[in-house]
Amino acid sequence: MSHSPKHPAGHPAPTSADVARLAGVSRATVSYVLNNTAAVRISDRTRRRVREAAEELGYVPHAAARSLRAGHTRMVLLPTAHVPVGPLYSRFFDELQWALRRLDYTVVQYGSLGMDGDEAARAWAELRPVAVVAFGEIALTPQGVEVLKRSGARAVITLGAHQVEGAHALVLDQAEVGRQAVAHLVERGRRRIGVIMPEDRRLDFFSVPRLEGARQAAAGTGAEIVPVPLRHEEEPAAELAGRWRDLGLDAVFAYNDEYAMLLMRALQDAGIDVPGETAVVGADDLLLGRLLRPRLSTVQIDMVIGRHLAELVDRAVRDPGGAPERHDLMAARLIHRESS
Repeated sequence: MSHSPKHPAGHPAPTSADVARLAGVSRATVSYVLNNTAAVRISDRTRRRVREAAEELGYVPHAAARSLRAGHTRMVLLPTAHVPVGPLYSRFFDELQWALRRLDYTVVQYGSLGMDGDEAARAWAELRPVAVVAFGEIALTPQGVEVLKRSGARAVITLGAHQVEGAHALVLDQAEVGRQAVAHLVERGRRRIGVIMPEDRRLDFFSVPRLEGARQAAAGTGAEIVPVPLRHEEEPAAELAGRWRDLGLDAVFAYNDEYAMLLMRALQDAGIDVPGETAVVGADDLLLGRLLRPRLSTVQIDMVIGRHLAELVDRAVRDPGGAPERHDLMAARLIHRESS
């Protein structure tokens, strides 16, 4: 079959009836195939013939009509994260979007910059999504969850440190990252431990609980935790390294691998031995950290793969009356290498 549409520009758009005639099947069969209806048994050969006919005609199902028949849209709204989440979290969200697409959902990213939780919920509700997966950057309230559900959202899923009433919760225990890093440093005999706090306030969602976890790990050990602000640029890192000995730190948990690599290079340039004078630990277990000398100790974060979250979305959409679920989205463990 040809892959260019048969109808010239300006002519009426092809309909499902046109697809049915070309494929030699009923309109109901076209609907079943193009809507991925699993309850009806249709041969692979027929499915292929329908899809080829739709492609040849340039037929695209009408989203509004399909939603009207189903009683809900197939749109999953994913508010855009306005934080530099790094490769680990970017990979997770990419996996999620691919998995949702394979389940025949349409993923719509929504820019919610400057909105609070309830304001964002009202804006999202206007689009009538069937599900919302809200990153922890925007703190939904129980009222916001209720607004979304009244607008037709069958599933509201939050990613964050706490569960919101009425929503499914994917818990990101960022404090565990700090606990793992500092427990390791304390075990290695370090007693005055710096914790890098990025000056980028958008990262507070990650950095503040990691600092709290570091403090929890140091409690009762005699170790002291010293928050150290740093901008992710060479000049501030060099300035910090220049006064490092005045701070009297014998170790540092550097927030993540990117900050750790920046700081470790600056410390070495300032003549400070790593790990002899200062031990360094990062987080995320990036490949580049393994290529450094000394190799970077890090907290490896194991994220639940995006497919599992997509399956939760689909399960919640199919059973909107089910009890809200809570899942731990990540686990953390220390990888000891040469820098500590």
